[in-house]
Amino acid sequence: MGDGGFGKGGGFGDKGKGKGKGKGFKGKGKGKKGEEKEWMPVTKLGRLVKEGKIKSVEDIYLHSLPIKEYQIIDAFFDPTTLKDEVMKIHPVQKMTSAGQTNRFVCYVLVGDQNGHIGLGSKCSKEVATAIRGGIIAAKMNLIPVRRGYWGNRIGQPHTMPMKVHGKCGSVRVRLIPAPRGSGVVGSMTLKKMMQFAGVADVFSCSCGHTRTKGNFMKATFEALRASYGYLTPDLWRPTKFVKHPFQEFTDFLAQSKSVPTY
Repeated sequence: MGDGGFGKGGGFGDKGKGKGKGKGFKGKGKGKKGEEKEWMPVTKLGRLVKEGKIKSVEDIYLHSLPIKEYQIIDAFFDPTTLKDEVMKIHPVQKMTSAGQTNRFVCYVLVGDQNGHIGLGSKCSKEVATAIRGGIIAAKMNLIPVRRGYWGNRIGQPHTMPMKVHGKCGSVRVRLIPAPRGSGVVGSMTLKKMMQFAGVADVFSCSCGHTRTKGNFMKATFEALRASYGYLTPDLWRPTKFVKHPFQEFTDFLAQSKSVPTY
């Protein structure tokens, strides 16, 4: 009786697992086919970008428009230009009534090595899903980085235009302009971020628990973001105001409003 009962139990368990796996694979297959669909923008900015009304990503930054769709960035940058790299993957656990649930947090860095950098993070049950979500988050979080000179304005900008600092958690990061040829003086993580941003020479100073790589990257990212938040004397000239894209193309947005179909 004991052997028979155990055998039946094992059999039913195997059947259950088989059904579950089959459904899972079907679901995944459908998802992959769905990814190849044409981009249908759902925001005003997305519609303007798809129709070619907005010519460059700088116009988006000029008016501080929020980017809610990662396809907007893909429209402006060639896939070979915008590079991405997984900086860190670490597991996190949550205690539930059924036991522990494991998930993975992924930090992804994207950049064109020419003044644009993005940092994104995503938590998911599977590593592949976390990486995919991290890349999308990083693209939507893409920011411009202002670069300048240490001394005379000779050649291309190579360093930070002024001292900037950023913070996240206990980590504080300060970036200081450096002479041409100094290289990036900092940790490997900082060097990678400066490479993606297109900054060739910079001194760095940090304090706090910098071993927490996630917070260290976020602090460095905030420091780079601050480069365009500083008003230098060469920007004191009178500002020439241009029309907001939503105001300029208001007729197009009114006529091309997509009606949801059910």
